[in-house]
Amino acid sequence: MRWVFLLLISACLPAMAQRDFLTPDEVEQLRLVQEPEPRLQLYLKFARQRVDMLEQLFSKRQTGRSGLIHDTLEQVTQIIEAIDMNIDDAIRRQKPIEKLDGVVSAQKELLAKLEAMTQKEEPDRGRYQFALEQAVETLRDSIEMNEQDLKDRTLSVRDKEKALREEREELLSPERKEEIEKERKRIESEKEGVAPGKKKPSLLKPGEKPGRVGEQQTPAKK
Repeated sequence: MRWVFLLLISACLPAMAQRDFLTPDEVEQLRLVQEPEPRLQLYLKFARQRVDMLEQLFSKRQTGRSGLIHDTLEQVTQIIEAIDMNIDDAIRRQKPIEKLDGVVSAQKELLAKLEAMTQKEEPDRGRYQFALEQAVETLRDSIEMNEQDLKDRTLSVRDKEKALREEREELLSPERKEEIEKERKRIESEKEGVAPGKKKPSLLKPGEKPGRVGEQQTPAKK
């Protein structure tokens, strides 16, 4: 499923800037902006620029344009996926995103332009047909997610992460599961200040039993 794919690579968001669907200048712009909402606006700007380029390419038939159309459509798809991942990442990190109305509005404009391109009967259509369908589908999915109430979106992100975590755990070997459980217990012991395998220190004297606060302790009979 698409959300699984997004979750799998969302952990690699910093590295995404190195992927070739962005220009070096765009990578630099993103590097300078770390807050979620301004970053979303940057991604939308990049998507608009590519859709504008597509409209120019469709306006004139020239040899070799189909490859450029195909590659530009793939970039649009990847940028929209990056928008979704940044929103989910902001939710996980509890970064403030007040609303996504502006994002949805911009995405709908882009979708209308791409849908218009699907109606064009072009002789080189076979070269970019699949990429165009993918871009349209990705935009529709993204709009549907971004129209959700943000509280529902937050619950959805948590549920997806839980499902993915459980899916990963099912793939682990019994030995690896045992190692993870030991590590979890070790971390919990360190938080309590107790060495693994040792009992928590007590202020009771030998033979005394824990009682209520203020209650006098009676030594155990020999």
